[in-house]
Amino acid sequence: MFTKHKEQLQKRILLNKLQISLKEANETEYWLDLLHVTNYISQTEFESIKPKIIELLKLLISIINTSKNK
Repeated sequence: MFTKHKEQLQKRILLNKLQISLKEANETEYWLDLLHVTNYISQTEFESIKPKIIELLKLLISIINTSKNK
């Protein structure tokens, strides 16, 4: 009984941390876009970083969705 409760608690904690990570990644994307539109970073720099952030967002969303469905 205790072990099952502990597993459920750990799952909720992990899901919470993943959701925080998703929020942070979204904020990073926002700041990257802002740096780009203000010409603080070059187009080349933007194009090298943006796909990585998009991939990270997709990955986090997928993990969160999978975790919720278990």
